[in-house]
Amino acid sequence: MCGIAGIINLHHRAKHEQAIRSMTDQMSHRGPDAQGIYVDEKVAFGHRRLSIIDLSDAANQPMTDTHERYLLVYNGEIYNFKEIRNQLDGYSFTSESDSEVILASFITWGTKCVDRFNGMFAIAIWDKAEESLFLARDRMGKKPLYYIQTDHHFMFSSEVRSLLASGLLSGKLDEDNLSTFLMYQTTLGEQTLVQDMFRISSGHIGIFKNKKLECFPYWDYSHTKPSKDELDTAKKKIRELFMDSVRLRMVSDVPVGAFLSGGIDSSLVVACMAELSDEPINTFTVSFEESEFDESAFAQQIASKYRTHHHNIVIRQSDFLESVEEIFSAMDVPSGDGPNSYLVAKHTRNAGIKVAMSGLGGDEIFAGYNKFMIYKRMMDSRWMFNLPKGVRYPFIQMLKTFGTNQRYDKLAQMLSIDKAHLSTLYPILRQVYTDEQTQRILRNPGKKDHLERKLEKIGEALPWAEYFSQATLGEMETYTRDVLLRDTDQFSMRHGLEVRVPFFDYRLFSYTLSLPDALKYPDTPKRLLTESFSSQIPKEISQRKKMGFTLPFKKWLRMELADMVNEKINALATRKEFNESEVLRIWEQFKSGSKHVPWPQIWNMTVLSDWIHRNDL
Repeated sequence: MCGIAGIINLHHRAKHEQAIRSMTDQMSHRGPDAQGIYVDEKVAFGHRRLSIIDLSDAANQPMTDTHERYLLVYNGEIYNFKEIRNQLDGYSFTSESDSEVILASFITWGTKCVDRFNGMFAIAIWDKAEESLFLARDRMGKKPLYYIQTDHHFMFSSEVRSLLASGLLSGKLDEDNLSTFLMYQTTLGEQTLVQDMFRISSGHIGIFKNKKLECFPYWDYSHTKPSKDELDTAKKKIRELFMDSVRLRMVSDVPVGAFLSGGIDSSLVVACMAELSDEPINTFTVSFEESEFDESAFAQQIASKYRTHHHNIVIRQSDFLESVEEIFSAMDVPSGDGPNSYLVAKHTRNAGIKVAMSGLGGDEIFAGYNKFMIYKRMMDSRWMFNLPKGVRYPFIQMLKTFGTNQRYDKLAQMLSIDKAHLSTLYPILRQVYTDEQTQRILRNPGKKDHLERKLEKIGEALPWAEYFSQATLGEMETYTRDVLLRDTDQFSMRHGLEVRVPFFDYRLFSYTLSLPDALKYPDTPKRLLTESFSSQIPKEISQRKKMGFTLPFKKWLRMELADMVNEKINALATRKEFNESEVLRIWEQFKSGSKHVPWPQIWNMTVLSDWIHRNDL
């Protein structure tokens, strides 16, 4: 797990040692164990290393092959690297690292090497002979890979701020993507908030040659085919896939711990780790003084059952409030989510752990969110959308006028659409601000429908997908990949902590996606998952009401953090991209207690304002 950076000269040959050092220095937190630089007149590569596999210097990067034709920098972990290495008898290895397995795989199989990798990764390989650059990102999009092309350079990095630190470009705010950020607390897909800066999309390869980047997918949802498995077979396969996913993610040359919230997903991760490990594992729970947010008793029950070395970290209100500035500075890209991840990662790393397992993903693939049922009900009631808009209009207006909170606003928005479809309904369920609100907030919001078009294409590629599977796809495209997984990366790596997520093994993801709704229907929370592991999870854990890992933000934003928020929102309001009166009106409404302005709307604008100022955009 590391940070990578690179510069390719497009015209004049020049050595960019200072630029690449500035880029790698800017993300030293991602790799505190070693730094590596390679510079010639054509390219500059930089690497910051967090040593997990093969702790020796032989595994340091940038790494070259024995003939010094290829140059590799890579961020992530290939969990099945030992199996792949056994297939590479003709390569003379000089290390025990997964990095060298990637290099040997590319030399042996070319771009098809990624088909063999099971892991989280962002890869860059420079071919000196062909003067071409190979880029690749993992299927689920766990590891980030940003790039930008100027008149004189092509540059890539694990972080936006690293590219901005190069001194070789002038960063400008991309006004066109502000509406997407306000609606989804992130930019989506390949887009960013920096003009002309992009991400390699998840499951994609990029080839940069002759001053041009061409990207194409090596994996997407269409690789999944519908399953006809019955319940008993499905449960057996889920057990096998998940156990193997955990087994692979326990491969490490340093101890592997686990986050344990006391919920279904993290409890199951711990249960499987305990079964696979000869030694007691380290578990970490973050608990709160406020009983309404505290799940530590449930976590302790699992820790006792599996005899873990358990660490209960109590977070007091003052701990979070004093960490706000740290959290802002940790945001490589702004996020309306994630402070929870920051706090867990900070305390886990302080306990001496470099690698931790997380239960992220269980809700997304086993219908754990209430949004899955809302989406199903709306799709089951598609007849409503066949009614003339004139008939629907009075109900829409009534919801807008007399609705008591944002839920009614969203329901009114859903009743306004022309047809019920994944592409039209699901984005509304995940919006922080509605499209109508962003039209008022921004001076030039534009019309961004790329998400709708993408979801439409996904729906066309998987016509067999039933409603819960459609909701899983909606989650991935509106929240999971570009908020949840991204924040897991940026906040854990801020502390030099690697987080592994076994629920997002692409094999398990694809299999559960392929199953019909009848098998996944959550009569009890995540029924298919809990029944697949009924002996590992006590009923008092599997059937209790979901709490979620939350903090009392609504109270803090109105009281303890109000002065800070007021300063940042006022700064945002005065920018040329925003309508000052509308931004301030929303802030005043929230302060007055309006339920039509939920706290995520305020936090969203606060972090955006801070990030823009911090990066001088």
